[in-house]
Amino acid sequence: MNAETRTLTVGALTRVEGEGALNVTLTDGVVDTVELNIYEAPRFFEAFLRGRAHTEPPDITARVCGICPVAYQVSACNAIENACGITVDPELVALRRLLYCGEWIHSHALHIFLLHMPDFLGYPDVITMARGHRELVERGLALKKAGNQLMERIGGRAIHPVNVRLGGFYSAPTRAQLRPLADTLRRALDDALYTVAQASRLEFPDAEFDHEFLALTTPDRYPIENGNITRSAGDPFDVREFGDHVVETQVPHSTALQATLDGGRYLTGPLARYSLNSALLSPVAAQAAHDAGLGPVCRNPFRSIVVRAVEVVYAVEEALRIIESYDAPPRPFVDVPARAGTGHGVSEAPRGLLYHRYEIDGDGLIRAATMVPPTSQNQAAIEHEMGQLVAANLALDDAALTALCERSIRNHDPCISCSAHFLTLTVRRQ
Repeated sequence: MNAETRTLTVGALTRVEGEGALNVTLTDGVVDTVELNIYEAPRFFEAFLRGRAHTEPPDITARVCGICPVAYQVSACNAIENACGITVDPELVALRRLLYCGEWIHSHALHIFLLHMPDFLGYPDVITMARGHRELVERGLALKKAGNQLMERIGGRAIHPVNVRLGGFYSAPTRAQLRPLADTLRRALDDALYTVAQASRLEFPDAEFDHEFLALTTPDRYPIENGNITRSAGDPFDVREFGDHVVETQVPHSTALQATLDGGRYLTGPLARYSLNSALLSPVAAQAAHDAGLGPVCRNPFRSIVVRAVEVVYAVEEALRIIESYDAPPRPFVDVPARAGTGHGVSEAPRGLLYHRYEIDGDGLIRAATMVPPTSQNQAAIEHEMGQLVAANLALDDAALTALCERSIRNHDPCISCSAHFLTLTVRRQ
């Protein structure tokens, strides 16, 4: 008797950042293979950083992603400042955090409204969704604009900011220059709270997964621009030990590497960050999370849209707090003279923990560079989730089952371009 085979295929994923495909094969009702096929061309950022001056990575790595350039700039700065033994002034760290808040606001808003919300409301895209939900989309665009304005004021522009440098910034804004942003952010806070309320009313599939969570933590605030590496099942470890625990391997179906944590799959990003840090949310964000029905831990990836909305509330509040207490720092940057060494840096990109490692020689040239983006860390978890969802929903026809898999991928807002910057190439000649 011949086996019955079902194949679910999506040649080009929509409403994700970058290019990827999906292949799922079932035989006699059993899931055989699940492949998130990242076929976007590898971009070799680590390779062409070699031989560059130690001052260059903040500008170069920002080009990895047009959605989260600040994440790459900050992780790069953290790593190189670590290698050079430099501590940045607290005022500049606060300004760096403020810039990062702008990125969280605009990136989360883009994902929530333009990429993710159409799944829940039954629309193919945000343009169609706007016809029936005009206020929702307008508020989402206003939120995104508020984040962009924050990035423009501090970073010089919203896409690939040009004001970030090692040790701080080329120039620091005055208090008077930041003050008008407070009015914009107060309006944005209303839009952010509205977003949490709207997201909490959506219908979510009943799906929870047992991934280990990995995220940064800090003693007194929700982590953004730096922190300690913490996990949900195991001891925390120092950023210098990242490579001892997180190992990347190449899989045949993807130009992106897949990462494991001590040999197992894991998840980084909003669910991990929230679940390990929910007690550190600001009062307004914590109340919004409670009103939305979120407990201290969230393991349903479909509810990640609610967690992102809560993080927008937090980022807006945090930006307001920093602006209200802001005085221009006495100097815009700390000198970072080169020295031979290896440095490690982490920060919390909107999609999760972003790790950088640089080896620098005595002439200040980069000898080796490593970047581990969130999407490559999450790829194994995403494939596992799709396999579990397919197995639990075999009664659906192929079209509905494929749509469910696409929704599962979009839960994690994969930035495919970020993850496709490395590839090991082996040529065999016979």
